[in-house]
Amino acid sequence: MTITLITGSSTGLGFEAARRLVELGHTVYLTARDAEKGRLAAASLGAHFVQLDVTDDASVTRAAAELERLEGKLDVLVNNAGIAGRDTPPADVTADQARAVFDTNVFGAMRVTQAMLPLLRESASPVIVNVSSGLGSFGIVTDAARMESRYPSLSYSASKAAISMLTVQYAKAFPDLRVNAVDPGYTSTALNGHSGTQTVTEGTDAMVRLATIGADGPTGTFHDASGPIPW
Repeated sequence: MTITLITGSSTGLGFEAARRLVELGHTVYLTARDAEKGRLAAASLGAHFVQLDVTDDASVTRAAAELERLEGKLDVLVNNAGIAGRDTPPADVTADQARAVFDTNVFGAMRVTQAMLPLLRESASPVIVNVSSGLGSFGIVTDAARMESRYPSLSYSASKAAISMLTVQYAKAFPDLRVNAVDPGYTSTALNGHSGTQTVTEGTDAMVRLATIGADGPTGTFHDASGPIPW
């Protein structure tokens, strides 16, 4: 049985990825900061719930200990939890505003990855999927033909660029793991006020594909639903 943990999965992309992976036979641990909402979401999918706040070291440590007690290993970690931050013009973004975004999007992924590494190393085919964004791709945001090049995001884009570098560095540091980043695309979720043009099912195509690779799958790559994309 494949044991999978998805951060920030009581709603949106994380919830849909959990639903799809449960359907594929994974034992999915859905996580959320709000225990009541998380338990209800997990119950609706036939998933399990673990309370997890990626910005809280103690919460992350407890979640890892709970997973060790229940399963003794982790096969797939999906670092999905993220916030957009304030929609502020770049000239007005303060360091404190950016720090709040980085604490969830970047340092949260680092906390969870570090805590779950011992469990991932108990897996025969461990996988990490980091949810990034086309807004964090240098290749995409400098391409005038892409809509991302016209969106003036500072904190969020910088945080997703950092996630991409974390992906590359973890892939190099842990060659026994498959570590990849994904761009869900412009998907209708609460993160963007449901302004996205894709459904959550379309937005999770790359997440699910990279979460179900085997030991011979890619590592240190960046994908969207269509395949590899530029860093």
